[in-house]
Amino acid sequence: GETMKSFLKGLIVLAITIAAALPVFAQDDIAKKMNDVLLKGIEEGHWQVTADEVYMWIKTKQTDFLVVDVRPDPSEYKKGHIPGAIHMPYNQVLKSENLKRLPKNKKIILVCATGPLQNLPIVALRTLGYDAHAMAFGYSAWIKGYRGGEAMKGVIKKAATKNYPVEK
Repeated sequence: GETMKSFLKGLIVLAITIAAALPVFAQDDIAKKMNDVLLKGIEEGHWQVTADEVYMWIKTKQTDFLVVDVRPDPSEYKKGHIPGAIHMPYNQVLKSENLKRLPKNKKIILVCATGPLQNLPIVALRTLGYDAHAMAFGYSAWIKGYRGGEAMKGVIKKAATKNYPVEK
């Protein structure tokens, strides 16, 4: 009786301990996998492609890539996007139903207005086995006079009038 109760209590404590430790191991495993991807960044060109490359792939009718417009506002996609691009806001790329729309046997080219948002899902996608890339400078490199490029010019012009500290 008492021996069995003690054994069961010990078994329950052991099970709870193991269950509590598993997320830590899983987190360490995910961090290691993501770090392994990041370590390849320099040698793999930080997974950036140029607008000229994408244009050439379209012009020569390449079929080994998919452009994903990750701008958050669907109306921007409707106003104009790279031919053949699908729309998937950057903050929804990792939803399981959206991952199913992304082929693992093609380059996935993420594109946003100026670059920052398109880079957010890259490491996660690469960790999951996708050949994910970003188009350098986003639509600012694709659409003449695009608002993103104009915004960057404004920021650069403003920075030229500042004297922010830089440590050496």
